[in-house]
Amino acid sequence: MATTIAAGFTLLKQNLEITGLQSATVSTRQQRVREAVEKEMTVLSSFLAGSYQRSTMIAPLVNADVDIFIVLDPSYYEKYTPAGLLDRVRTVLLKTYNTGTQISRNGQAVTLTFSDFKVDAVPCYNRQGGGYLIPNSLAGNWISTNPPAHEAHTTASNKAHNGDIVPLIKMIRRWNREINSAFRGFYLELMTIDILNGIRIDDFPSGVRYVLDKGREKVKFKQRDPAGYGDEINPLDNVTTVEDAVSRFTTAYNRAIKAEEYARGGKIEAAYGEWRKIFGDYFPAYG
Repeated sequence: MATTIAAGFTLLKQNLEITGLQSATVSTRQQRVREAVEKEMTVLSSFLAGSYQRSTMIAPLVNADVDIFIVLDPSYYEKYTPAGLLDRVRTVLLKTYNTGTQISRNGQAVTLTFSDFKVDAVPCYNRQGGGYLIPNSLAGNWISTNPPAHEAHTTASNKAHNGDIVPLIKMIRRWNREINSAFRGFYLELMTIDILNGIRIDDFPSGVRYVLDKGREKVKFKQRDPAGYGDEINPLDNVTTVEDAVSRFTTAYNRAIKAEEYARGGKIEAAYGEWRKIFGDYFPAYG
């Protein structure tokens, strides 16, 4: 039974977590994808990346993409263009996943669509000086990135906040999904870490409200990629203007303010109603 604000946020946190069974499935599938590529290509290593590896992916897993980086022998670099490399990996994967799994090439990966979740297989090369080069078939070039650096950035922030930054990031990601994924998830993660740098999180309600408040200004600007290659992360995904982006934050911020006012006045059920407007039914109903 959820009848306090603390209990409501505890259940929200639990509802956003990936289950142990799902984690085991991801691990098994990663190995199988790697083995499928190894049958015909020389693979140096492979690893999970993205929000799954940073522990900021939110349930349900069926709505998520799990990234697997497959580090290939550098001899393929001169042989294949970015689009050609993705086509080659897709052809190889089709030999193993020839029934029941849709396999398609997108801009930077080969996507395998399973019944329970999607996997983005990202072929890449070790980058001179650190990090990795991944194909960009749309622009016909190679992109420098470093998922382990992204993971280290989030891990360091989470440690500084005694483990509270990751669940708070998940809550902000859940709000984003509730508004039709208006923003890039990775941007929201970096933005939340940026906003809370040096700020103490007293509790999740005030933490969420604070991020929504400061986000109204932050969302006007890109976030620097912590990989250190000079790239910047654009916030906009399914919104096209800065004005619309600010409006999304403002609406949610006003609801959070109202929820906190209700709670201070002892109107806990009304407060629940406002939080559910932000997080949808992943925030429990009162009672």
